[in-house]
Amino acid sequence: MRRFMLKIAFIGTHGVGKTTLCFDLGAVLKKRGLHVDLVKEVARLSPLPINRKTSLEAQLWILTTQISEEIRSAAHHEVVVCDRSVLDNYAYLVFAAGRQKWLEPLVNRWMKSYDLLFKVPFAGGAQADGIRDTDEFFMRQIDRLVDELLEERQLPCTWLPEGQRTEWAQMAAETVLRLPALAERLF
Repeated sequence: MRRFMLKIAFIGTHGVGKTTLCFDLGAVLKKRGLHVDLVKEVARLSPLPINRKTSLEAQLWILTTQISEEIRSAAHHEVVVCDRSVLDNYAYLVFAAGRQKWLEPLVNRWMKSYDLLFKVPFAGGAQADGIRDTDEFFMRQIDRLVDELLEERQLPCTWLPEGQRTEWAQMAAETVLRLPALAERLF
């Protein structure tokens, strides 16, 4: 088993480019000789309704599956790049069922397991993919909740700048490659 050293998450509402950024960053890190895995968005696998038709149970399934996938990936890879964090999952849960005080200690504890968070801004509109909701009001509400939850917890986060989408992957890669733990591994 490899020693886990780094976990990164791209966060924000759906349809903003997180998945593409995960693949782009993963490719850069693999080219540097790192053993990288991607934890893809698990909501697409949910056996229960998602988006605006979701429920507390559906969002609990998504949140706990996200955690399980991160544990699985970290057990076998040096770097784990996550398409979401549990904070995003909790934002969808809050939207669907309100705050769940009993769940917040788990979310707060798990958020400490990420070495880097990148907040991907909502720039409006999403392409229909047959699964995720393209309603702009819903997307903005999730984005607002993610921002609110980040601020409440005072989580360190790199906010990717609006209007510079073509540069996000490079910005993220440069930020990751400057991390002292990674610099020691690479050089």
